[in-house]
Amino acid sequence: MNKNILLCVSGGIAVYKAVALVSKLSQAGANVKVMMTASARQFVNPLSFQVMSKNDVYFDTFDEKDSSVIAHIDLADWADLILVAPATANMIGKMANGIADDMVSTTLLATTAPVWIAPAMNVHMYDHPAVKRNLERLAADGYQFIEPSEGFLACGYVGKGRLEEPEKITAIVLDFFAAPATIKPLTNKTVVVTVGALHVPLDEKHVISPQANGLIGQALANEARELGAHVIQIENGSLNDVMQQLEASKNQNPEIILIHAANVPTMEKTPLISVEGIKAVTFGQEVLGEPMLNIRSDRWIEFSEEAQLNGRIIATTNPQQFARTLWTHILKGEEQ
Repeated sequence: MNKNILLCVSGGIAVYKAVALVSKLSQAGANVKVMMTASARQFVNPLSFQVMSKNDVYFDTFDEKDSSVIAHIDLADWADLILVAPATANMIGKMANGIADDMVSTTLLATTAPVWIAPAMNVHMYDHPAVKRNLERLAADGYQFIEPSEGFLACGYVGKGRLEEPEKITAIVLDFFAAPATIKPLTNKTVVVTVGALHVPLDEKHVISPQANGLIGQALANEARELGAHVIQIENGSLNDVMQQLEASKNQNPEIILIHAANVPTMEKTPLISVEGIKAVTFGQEVLGEPMLNIRSDRWIEFSEEAQLNGRIIATTNPQQFARTLWTHILKGEEQ
């Protein structure tokens, strides 16, 4: 691989996986340097990372190992890619709000290299509105994410929040640097994907939310990433909040493509998402304006076996294949 990778490690039990990640990246040919927060050092001694990386470990902004450079600026410029793994809720909050109060957060503000964030935390922390809001802000700022996996967590819960396995992160990095120089079809485009179910208030104590599993929306978001897009994924939230996030995204980038795959309540007085002035794909939801494409199915798309695409019947039982077919159709329309 022969690339410079700066691994920024924040404090959580998943730090032990970061040691294995350094080993895997080094074995793949990367030159890895590690930077740690004070909390990370409570879980793993810096010596472990030094041994695995064969490089100094950085954690003190004011400890200048080389007097000819400023360490955090030099490292920010040195990196071809920065991984924040594990990324705790605290570190995600700092990054989203531009806080620079230690060496890691200061370096992240100083770099122009791609920054990938690999969250790791308790499932309820990951689902907290504040964390979701910070992740959405970072996505809008152009950060990329390595989504946590689901399983048994150190706290005893079972759910989404486990740091992705070192082998998989290494494979993603290898794919990134091995990607051909040809520009992908959605490079420099922003795609907003609504996923799962969106709820609306019924009264002061209750909300109405349709059934959903999110498989189609997730597949469409993943395919957009494969095609080079910057993807903003909005998942399982309040319809009113989603409308505000969408308007903010439209203001930042009027050229966005909206894939509205989330299920919404069909009750009267349900607010309508506006697709006016943007390219949008809908799945039978009522919206304001005319989408460029409206996919029809007998039920919500993720619970149907087939759907109608401009008069053509396509299977939906394989979400990944459906996503590839739909994006091929969309891109052909973009070329015309």
